[in-house]
Formats: sequence, C-alpha cells, structure tokens
Amino acid sequence: MGWPGLPICMGDIRLIIITGPTASGKSRLAVELASIFGAEVVSADSMQLYKLMDIGTAKAAIRDRSDIAHHMLDVVFPDEDYTAAQYRVDAMAAVKEIHKRGKNVIIVGGTGLYIRALTNGLFMGPGSDMRLRAGIENMASEEGSACLHERLKEIDAESAAKIHPNNKVRIIRALEVFYLTGRPISAFQKEHGFRVRPFKVLKIGVCMDRDALYRAIDERVDRMMEDGLEEEVNGLLAMGYSPSLKSMGAIGYKEMVGYLRGSTTMEEAVSLLKRNTRRYAKRQITWHRRDGEIRWFMPKEFKKTVDLVRGFLQ
Repeated sequence: MGWPGLPICMGDIRLIIITGPTASGKSRLAVELASIFGAEVVSADSMQLYKLMDIGTAKAAIRDRSDIAHHMLDVVFPDEDYTAAQYRVDAMAAVKEIHKRGKNVIIVGGTGLYIRALTNGLFMGPGSDMRLRAGIENMASEEGSACLHERLKEIDAESAAKIHPNNKVRIIRALEVFYLTGRPISAFQKEHGFRVRPFKVLKIGVCMDRDALYRAIDERVDRMMEDGLEEEVNGLLAMGYSPSLKSMGAIGYKEMVGYLRGSTTMEEAVSLLKRNTRRYAKRQITWHRRDGEIRWFMPKEFKKTVDLVRGFLQ
C-alpha cells in the first residue's frame, strides 16, 4: 500500500526519466547513461514526434541514434494530430517492448504533460463536441488566446493558474469540458488523482544557473541556423504545410516563417527565436519545479547521477 497522497506503483518495470528545460543537456545525458546501463531511449518531446522537422526540434544526432536505439521520434507528419493520450499508448508499447528484450528504459524530454501521461495516466474527460470546439476556436482566432484565458479564469481559476495564457490547445480543452459538463476540468482531475502508476520511476532533472542556460539556448539557436533551419522551414512550406498548423507554430518554425514571409528580417527572427526559447525554458522550469519527485543535478554532477541510477536499478 502507498502512503496517502503518494503514487501507487502497480508494475515492475523501472523507468529512468530525464527532464528539465530546453538546451540543458538532457539528450546527451540520456545517451551517456544508456551506454553505461544498457538502455534504450524513449523521447518525451511533443515536437520530436514530427517527421521532416529535425533541426528546429533538436532531435538527437544521427550518430547517437545509431549507437543507442531511440523511440518516439518521427511518428507523425506535421499536419497530423497527436495527443498526450495517444503518446501514452504508443510510449507504453515502446517501454514494454524494450523491457521484453532485457534492456533498461530511459525517458527523456521536456514535455511535462507527456511524462505525466506516461507515468501517472490522464483524466480522459468527455469526448470532443466538434461544433462546440469550432466555436471556441473561432473565438480564439477573433479575440486571441489571452481573452479565452480570462474566460477560463472566471469559470476555473485553478486551471487558469496552471495553463499559460498562450497555450491555446489546453485553454480550449478546459473550456470545452466546462461547457459540456458544467464542471471545471480541475474537479475531474482531482477525482482522477493521477496516483496509480504502471512503472517504478526515478526522475532526474538537469538544472543550470540562469545565465548558463540562456547562453546554452543562444548557442543552440546559432547552431540551428548554421545547420539549416531556414532551409528546413522553407522546404516544409514548399511541400504545402501551412503556417497555421500546430506544428508550424512551434518555436523555431514560426519565427522562420515570419522571416520567409517577409514580416521580419533574419536578424529579428533569430532574436525572437532566442527570446521565445528562453521564455519557454522558464515555463518548463515552473512546470517541473512543481514535481517534488524530481532529483535535480547540475551537468557537472555526472558521477552523482550515475550512482543514483545504479542504486535505482539494483
């Protein structure tokens, strides 16, 4: 029996989860640990699921993927929908298949919702009402996601406090649940509890001081530009992928679309990309800091990380 308020583990598979803000070195740490402990890597990054989007999503280098098997990369095309619920199904299948072959499993990524979906499950809620959703999306287009966020505050202040005003997808879903059921989504989530787990879990967070993290972000953006981010985005547009797609609105892609469509200069686009990535990293840190189970380590504390993983697996 688990202690009150703590997750209850119902399975024997052990997952090592590596998370933290973008550009903190999660992917490199995952590969290094995988080589030591005979593991394969499962991505928990909502953008690395997309095919044809490699540079802007910072996928693991080909050489790393040839040495260590990676899963949950290149799952769908940029115009296909993909949800956290579907991620849970696909990632669980990957985890079980890796375990069946006698390998350890490392989950790596900064998408906190995906990690929670895999380790704790999801509140499924009522199905979507396409007419209602279309109406809310029209409001979002006309008024902006910030206005929708204010509406959410009025009916579900608890959810509004957790959802960033720019996260249109989650705001729309929270409003949809309320309009369909008359109850806030936060009430359903409390009932669910997210307490029953299918795996034993060790969560490791990679942390850096703010100045170092911002330098790493700026350097990563510069490398992306050198590696051909502009050409990658231009190629996607040439293939007919609309800038209005969720995938094309992601950081890195929307800034390059702005440049390619003439609304910004290249210098302005790169500056925006760095700024938006820093803001995203701050949001990731805020999300992960709410999780008291994460053990935080600086990149220089590699030996401590190895010792912790070894103890967990043994």
